[in-house]
Amino acid sequence: MAERQNQQPPSGSRRSFLKYTGTAIGGVVVGGVIGGAIAGGFRKKTETPAPETPAAPAPASVDFNQAPMFMTQQQLQIAEAATERIFPKDELGPGAAELGVAFYIDHQLASPWGVNAHEYRMGPFVKGEATQGDYQSIARHELITMGFQALEEESKKKYQNKSFIELADAEKDAILTSMEKGEIMVVNGITGKTFFNLLRQLTLEGVYSDPLYGGNKNMQGWKMRKYPGNQMSYSNIMEKDEFVAMEPRSLHDHFAH
Repeated sequence: MAERQNQQPPSGSRRSFLKYTGTAIGGVVVGGVIGGAIAGGFRKKTETPAPETPAAPAPASVDFNQAPMFMTQQQLQIAEAATERIFPKDELGPGAAELGVAFYIDHQLASPWGVNAHEYRMGPFVKGEATQGDYQSIARHELITMGFQALEEESKKKYQNKSFIELADAEKDAILTSMEKGEIMVVNGITGKTFFNLLRQLTLEGVYSDPLYGGNKNMQGWKMRKYPGNQMSYSNIMEKDEFVAMEPRSLHDHFAH
């Protein structure tokens, strides 16, 4: 997190590509905008028609991948501020905020993944070995939202009642570092380390996952890595020895319109 702000390692190692496995399944977002106004109504033929008024402009299209489904506006802002410090904008490309990572996280929390729907959820809830991780008694969406609340409370306590989103970058880094070290308690014995590790995982997924799931806006995460995304075929370049840059494609590009 913090070291990315000060160091300038080679571009090949600066942002190593996340091997996205699809284990965090995002909420499926489908829909469209049906707009327009129907003016007038039934009039007698003898009535003098009212003068026509200019038609209202068509409503702007809505990107449902960039609309909150679970988090409040404040939580969304905290998510954007925190993930931007984990994956900040730099000379190599946009950061988490511009890539829409907060919306990716929001959509994950709104999905069955957010409530651990496909996992065994009965006790006992015990601390696991170092190689196992903990078996949490709370769902992922609770851990993330409580973690955001802990960030806000720590910020106000440490920086004269300032919200986390109001802090300078160095101050945000200090709080996130305390979270990463487990120095801040989230809830019921769960330290900030557990929260931070999940937030970092979600941040990387939001940067590099298919835009269909809310993040990687305009496929800019893929473009930074020259990743082709979801191509239908590579048959036309299979015999080439040199690297072939391709315009990335999203799963959404293959849907019937």
